[in-house]
Amino acid sequence: MLEIEMRMLTAFHPQMDGQTERMNQEFVVNNKVHSATKVSHFMANYGRELQMGTDIRRKGKVKKATEFVKRMRRVQEEAGATLRKAQKEMKRQVDRERREVEE
Repeated sequence: MLEIEMRMLTAFHPQMDGQTERMNQEFVVNNKVHSATKVSHFMANYGRELQMGTDIRRKGKVKKATEFVKRMRRVQEEAGATLRKAQKEMKRQVDRERREVEE
């Protein structure tokens, strides 16, 4: 349907773009347990393990995203209404000063 062509990629055989390879390298470095500290760099810096991807089954994040979208729509609707009101007022002010032109 979308005609998407999949290409397999590993960290040791980069056959995609350099950005993907760089992200893979960063993930490996940040997720590897350091021999001296016995924790990953990410855990040492942020106090939690680095997660790969997200679980789309988690309803909490979807609910938050839905709430965000609703809030943004409401803000945009209110801003649009305010702009339309300002536009009408500006037109009214300009129209007061206009005179008809005879042809």
